Amino acid sequence: MASTPPASVEARLDIPEGTCALTYEPLDVQAIINSVTDDAAGATAVFIGTTRNSFKGKVVTRLDYQAYSKLAIKTMADIIQNAHSAYTRSEHTTALTGPPPQSLIRSTVHHRLGTVPVGEPSIVIAVSSPHRKEAFMACERILEEVKLNAQIWKREFYEGEREEDAEWKANVGH
Repeated sequence: MASTPPASVEARLDIPEGTCALTYEPLDVQAIINSVTDDAAGATAVFIGTTRNSFKGKVVTRLDYQAYSKLAIKTMADIIQNAHSAYTRSEHTTALTGPPPQSLIRSTVHHRLGTVPVGEPSIVIAVSSPHRKEAFMACERILEEVKLNAQIWKREFYEGEREEDAEWKANVGH
């Protein structure tokens, strides 16, 4: 009888608006930023979420992440597509000028799986746009929606606590 493949596997999805990735490898922040670079961009907003060394007075030793990758990668792509739709400049649309210009150029979300030691990034989001306001707003929107909706869970490990007592939690972060 064949064994069931694990649900938490590496995945990547390229869409016209950008890229989503789940990986066990350390996140290459500069490469992720470079992936949204465009000559039409006047702004690139970046969020780097890292494992911090404390939470609610406890010393954090590491975080572990798991995902239902097949669904999580599609959810992340939907989030990017929705952000791009939300920040299309409709005020420029007229019968003479045609469709509105995009306010966002490219967006990417990379999330780490497995163990993420203190000080290392667990998520990197980069958004390029002609203008800074939309880039900042879209970057935050994407982050909040990934935390709320993507099928990714984290397990926090604390100094002095037994590993078997660590619980899996929805990745809503703090």
